Amino acid sequence: MPRKRVAILISGRGSNMSALIDAPKERSYPAAVVLVVSNRPDEAGIETAQNDGIETAVVDHKKFKDRESFEQELQKVLEAHRIEIVCLAGFMRLLTPWIISRWDGRMINIHHALLPAFKGLDTHERAIAAGVKEHGATVHHVVPEMDSGPIIIQASVPVMKDDTPDALAKRVLAVEH
Repeated sequence: MPRKRVAILISGRGSNMSALIDAPKERSYPAAVVLVVSNRPDEAGIETAQNDGIETAVVDHKKFKDRESFEQELQKVLEAHRIEIVCLAGFMRLLTPWIISRWDGRMINIHHALLPAFKGLDTHERAIAAGVKEHGATVHHVVPEMDSGPIIIQASVPVMKDDTPDALAKRVLAVEH
């Protein structure tokens, strides 16, 4: 059976991207990462993907007049590479319903919190401030409402009494991978 063609969208160093690239190296894995796309040029993740032999592309959102134009170009890149599944791994752009609808059920996101708690940014700081005992990561399907899609899997880590956001982030990153 042919493997599903996966694209990973990133906006930075791509630590989650590296974990996603490593998983399909086993021949029995049902998917293969064939493309990494960054919306920011000169990010470390692009070089990391290239060093792993993965094709890369940059669709710099700053070069487009609006979200729709950016997403239309992104869609062209994904279609040109015959992508079947899109993984958002540290991709820091909110996508519109236009592109999300084209990938319905085939676009997933890795979020550094136990959804539905702590949607959006600054999750580690917010978890500590809220006094929660558990924090973690969620993989979920992408829907138009931010961080609200059906959950695929979650992993948790304890929040320690003396945790800093950085210390908590390091433990969460380990379970994200």
